Amino acid sequence: MIMENPQELILASHALTPELKTIATKVFNQERISFNEGVYLYKHANLSYLGALANYIREQKNNNYVFFNRNFHVEPTNICVYTCSFCAYSRLIKQREEGWELSIEQMMDIIKKYDGQEVTEVHITGGVIPKQDLAFYTTLFSEIKKHRPELHVKALTPVECHYIFKKAKVTYTEGMKLLKESGLDSMPGGGAEIFDKEIRDKIAGGKCSAEEWLSIHEIWHGLGMQSNATMLYGHIESFENRVDHLERLRQLQDKTKGFNAFIPLKFRNGNNDMSDVPEVSVIEDLRNYAISRIYLDNFDHIKAYWAMIGRSTAQLSLNFGVDDIDGTIDDTTKIYSMAGAEEQTPKLTTQQLVDLITQVKRTPVERDTLYHIVKDYSVN
Repeated sequence: MIMENPQELILASHALTPELKTIATKVFNQERISFNEGVYLYKHANLSYLGALANYIREQKNNNYVFFNRNFHVEPTNICVYTCSFCAYSRLIKQREEGWELSIEQMMDIIKKYDGQEVTEVHITGGVIPKQDLAFYTTLFSEIKKHRPELHVKALTPVECHYIFKKAKVTYTEGMKLLKESGLDSMPGGGAEIFDKEIRDKIAGGKCSAEEWLSIHEIWHGLGMQSNATMLYGHIESFENRVDHLERLRQLQDKTKGFNAFIPLKFRNGNNDMSDVPEVSVIEDLRNYAISRIYLDNFDHIKAYWAMIGRSTAQLSLNFGVDDIDGTIDDTTKIYSMAGAEEQTPKLTTQQLVDLITQVKRTPVERDTLYHIVKDYSVN
């Protein structure tokens, strides 16, 4: 008998354990897998099986589309009051001479360089320092909106928000309302790292807790706004820690439906205090993308940052659950390159991104930050 669909091919495989067949059946029936099944996938599922399931889900949700946007980054500072072990980007306040601290005027000068260009988003995040406080950011966002009202401002992780709200002596709700009123349009997903307290304390001690990170996103969603979510993987965490992280995100998404995309972030060991920890392989990168796609059934999009994992791996990821590779970025971001990412000067033109996607027989779609389609490149 000729089998014509992936469901039949996978379920007919004699190499699968009963547990893997049960998980596959759940996926094809659009049923949610459990925490223990998520851990089982990490420990026992091979790459081809995971790719088949993840690709099935991504095509059910997003057809053959691969999304990208025209964006650029502004990083206010790389000076930071926190000392995360995995970070190669930040410098302590006493190391100011090795870093930068941009004024509002300097950031506006960067933004004005893009006048007349078809960018749709400015992504603003960086270190945490006392003088870049709540008033600083509300003024910055207001100035951006005065200058270019249509430019989407995606800015400030919960780590930054937690610090500036605490310093301003306002509640999370009060602070988020002020940011929204000043022009903040959405939040990035950074600062999540890993939610497990023991691991989080070891690699990112002093930052907002997992509960605080989730709370800030929940409040933001409650204001009718959207955000992204991340997970830093491939360091000292266990598979159970990864699934715990995904589970907490899945539960919040059930409650708020406010997350646009999930972005797994690969630990890079260059120039940081965890240089002795080896990086995981590309195979593990692809497995992690696929399991994230399978587990997060209530997330519409899984994103791979091409600037972090490189263009070739980004192309491969499109067969393992990923449907978004971020944007043009420009060479304004140093977060990845300072940690040893493949892309040392991350910048792609729109045509280069389109070519990257079409080379692997996917359909490029330019989107805005909230996944409204700007241009479908399959339509002339």
